[in-house]
Amino acid sequence: MALAGVPEKAEGAFRTIGELSRETGLPQHILRYWETRFPQLRPLQRAGNRRYYRPNDIALVIRIQTLLDQEGYTIRGVQKLLATEGKRGTKPDLATLRAVRDSLALGLAEDEASIPGV
Repeated sequence: MALAGVPEKAEGAFRTIGELSRETGLPQHILRYWETRFPQLRPLQRAGNRRYYRPNDIALVIRIQTLLDQEGYTIRGVQKLLATEGKRGTKPDLATLRAVRDSLALGLAEDEASIPGV
């Protein structure tokens, strides 16, 4: 939703806290509070502590808002959920790694078989 006389930003553009507040309907103080509660939410801060939210920050704010307002999570519940996801996301299990390796090996073998003279 663009304001009168203000052009709408591109999808991947950074947002200020005011812009994000208008887009999500969340007050600015709530966004600042969430920064203290969710270590995953770290917008860029420039001179004068001006915040710039990246697209992944915006997606996280929307996710937190959905979990709290629509799915009934508490702040602590969302913290635990995000912490668990962060741990899972950084270290895939051995079975997953082997499946990816086998899939890549199969793809390479098929590519080599389709090239004449190899």
